[in-house]
Amino acid sequence: MTIVIHQARIIDGSGAAFERATILIRGSKIAAISSSRNLAIPKGAQRIDGRGLTIIPGLIDCHVHLCLGGEPDVVAAVETESSSYTLLKSAHHAKQTIEAGFTTVRDVGSRDHAIFTLKRAIESGLMPGPLIVGAGHAICMVGGHARFIGREVAGVEEVRAAVRDQIAAGAGVIKVIASGGVLTPGTSPDQAQMTIEELQAAVDEAKQADRKVAAHAHGSSGMKNAIRAGVHSIEHATLMDEEAAGLMHKHAVYMVPTLSALATTAACRLGCGIPDSARDKAKAMTKRHQVSFKQAHRRGLLIAMGTDAGTPFNYHGDNAQELERMVALGMTPMEAIIASTSAAARLINIQRSIGTLARGMQGDLVVIDGNPLKRIEILRDRSRIMGVMRAGQFVAGPLAGKG
Repeated sequence: MTIVIHQARIIDGSGAAFERATILIRGSKIAAISSSRNLAIPKGAQRIDGRGLTIIPGLIDCHVHLCLGGEPDVVAAVETESSSYTLLKSAHHAKQTIEAGFTTVRDVGSRDHAIFTLKRAIESGLMPGPLIVGAGHAICMVGGHARFIGREVAGVEEVRAAVRDQIAAGAGVIKVIASGGVLTPGTSPDQAQMTIEELQAAVDEAKQADRKVAAHAHGSSGMKNAIRAGVHSIEHATLMDEEAAGLMHKHAVYMVPTLSALATTAACRLGCGIPDSARDKAKAMTKRHQVSFKQAHRRGLLIAMGTDAGTPFNYHGDNAQELERMVALGMTPMEAIIASTSAAARLINIQRSIGTLARGMQGDLVVIDGNPLKRIEILRDRSRIMGVMRAGQFVAGPLAGKG
């Protein structure tokens, strides 16, 4: 099947935009992109009038938890529901995610290895959803943050065994916990967790299997330990100091800011159901988080979009709120789109096939009514999403079924 969308605005994910352009998708791949009227259209191609529409690469969220549902107390929810219910819930969240234009997600912590079952089910066509690059369990210290979706370890050898087990189960990324967190009771975000030797062991073991390592770290001490250990991304980077920023720049470590997570938790009023300790920690850090993001952007650090979707009131399907927050804090709409497409693809190591619109790339794209370079918020408006294409097939929006 060949699909042609003509007379559309095309934002290619690398920073370029083309007006009144044509994109041709043959099978699962992009066959051509051209602003020329002389582009040869194959006989029998499905033609779509793109006037007034914008085409962007399928969006990528580098930090989600499909097993969490945005409940006020996500820890209690996971600890009280059955694992089979969690899997069904995760499948629903995957459907919401792709309907919102996010064709790839990196799931950086789930209650069990059922995330890999969900990944296979989506890839086999059994159910709709994005490409999942999953971590399985987060690896944390005994009693550490994220233990409700993690595997607790003590010492280098246990770390190595945990990494090997995640990879054997199907992990495409390894997640380590380098500081305390907001949602786990009794942990402090500004305190380092896991030793640098343990973090290095995780990186070394992951490298043997060509896997990247993502490190949760709010506090600067945890950030610096993780960077020096060789991780590829810092998740949150909430309390980043000058030294940590310098190390990130020197070692080309990505920041995945997850601005939405703290913002949605902090915005909740007393009595909303979020445990007081989590709400208080989020409120105390939100402004500092914004400062850290502005600092990272000003210094030109690598930034890839991530929401932490699934945390309290931070819903799957509302992932595009993160782009609005990044733009509000100084990014241009084009920079936010790049952070959510080509930059995110490079972090996840899928940039050879996903993240930009170019000949030979996979046909993952979103067709939007309007111009997100003028109003980034239209990416969050579901009524503006005319079509979501995954591997050359429209799977959501009014265009679904065409091709």
